[in-house]
Amino acid sequence: MKYGILCIMLSSTLAIVKVIRSIPRGKVSCYRDIALAAGFPNGARQVARALHSLSGKEKLPWHRVIRADGSIALNSGQGLELQAALLRSEGVEVSKYGHVDMDKYGLVPIPAVKPRKAPRPFPR
Repeated sequence: MKYGILCIMLSSTLAIVKVIRSIPRGKVSCYRDIALAAGFPNGARQVARALHSLSGKEKLPWHRVIRADGSIALNSGQGLELQAALLRSEGVEVSKYGHVDMDKYGLVPIPAVKPRKAPRPFPR
């Protein structure tokens, strides 16, 4: 049974990574829209986990992912300044409080990609 669960997590993570990589320079997207585009309507937390564990190894543009209200999710002193600086370097205006105008810089939600089905576990 573990084999099937592992494959489901892997296919969902791959779908999320694909969507994150598709965010162009100078644009931002939110956790919710990334999850929707990856085919997981309630997967915003899964997006956050994927970013946390894979952004360095997979060289993901983690700084382009913010909250749906346009705010940076990181706190001051824990990455907010770095994320704001990276966004500004791409031409995104970020307020001194870490807020981005989603109407101006937000990516229009990407159409959902269906994640691949996990293979069936080996029969017993």
